[in-house]
Amino acid sequence: MTTTARGERQYRQYCGLAAALDAVGERWTLLIVRELLLGPRRYNELLADLPGIGTNLLADRLKKLCAAGIAERSETGAGHAYRLGPRGEQLREPVLALSKWGIGLLGEPSADMITRPHWALLAVQAMADASRLPDAAETYEFEVDGESFHLTVDHGALTTARGPAEAPVLSIRTDATMFVRIGAGAIGPFEALATGKLTFAGDPDAVVRCSTVLGLLERPGSHGGG
Repeated sequence: MTTTARGERQYRQYCGLAAALDAVGERWTLLIVRELLLGPRRYNELLADLPGIGTNLLADRLKKLCAAGIAERSETGAGHAYRLGPRGEQLREPVLALSKWGIGLLGEPSADMITRPHWALLAVQAMADASRLPDAAETYEFEVDGESFHLTVDHGALTTARGPAEAPVLSIRTDATMFVRIGAGAIGPFEALATGKLTFAGDPDAVVRCSTVLGLLERPGSHGGG
């Protein structure tokens, strides 16, 4: 790895992966992209949801992302915000795929680990596969630490959106840590229901269907309720 005149470290390899890592491989960069995947974010919002990054480092990473066309700075009525640019949008599928792969590396969280409710939506986007339930046409609503989003499957097609659903067949309520624990396989969905930290309203059979779409029943030790 070499260092440019501006102090940036680069691999100097004629390879797509090396070029990608030159652009987004620095610490914190992909986590900033993760935050922007859900829409424009103000600087202070990014700072709050990335504890430990430091204001100078965040400013530096945003500057580099904007220079590379990965992020853009846009003006809003309350100042300015950052959003993904065209190159940044191209990172959506790779980042979600990497997130799905990383979920399998998670175990029980330690006391010093933090989570955010909006990360649950990204986890759903990474894990959900509507082809697992090709004949279904229904919506599942999630409320995680007071933030709502929903997942709709429609004969193999899949959409997600923030906010409550109009007519969900199933509404699930839990906290962010429990949601990630379920996604990581640290606890099964029916075990989570038994703890009382995950509750639902709606069709009981839809719990199985939702778990199927999210791939939760494919994990070792997962089983249906009865």
